[in-house]
Amino acid sequence: MSGNAAASQGDQKEKKRKESILDLSKYLEKNIRVKFAGGRECAGTLKGYDPLLNLVLDNTTEFLRDPDDPYKLMEDTRLLGLVVCRGTTVVLICPVDGMESIANPFVAQDG
Repeated sequence: MSGNAAASQGDQKEKKRKESILDLSKYLEKNIRVKFAGGRECAGTLKGYDPLLNLVLDNTTEFLRDPDDPYKLMEDTRLLGLVVCRGTTVVLICPVDGMESIANPFVAQDG
């Protein structure tokens, strides 16, 4: 194989690797909520992203967790402003509009 053919194959692999599986362009300049590995959650305006799902959020608010129960969110929030979220820690991305919290049907309810 010649040097140019090997370089051409390398370019094709590079192009395939850079293609993202998600199209977040429809959420640009809209409010989204992001959940991270480890349980943190935040919401903000999506300003930018890349194929690795690194996100840039503006007017970001972090939802604080209960210190006694790390899976339960409290009403308290913390304003973060402009943040860059590392894509390897992103677990879930959803729009704030059209989202509502429901009770977990798999957990026994009190009553």
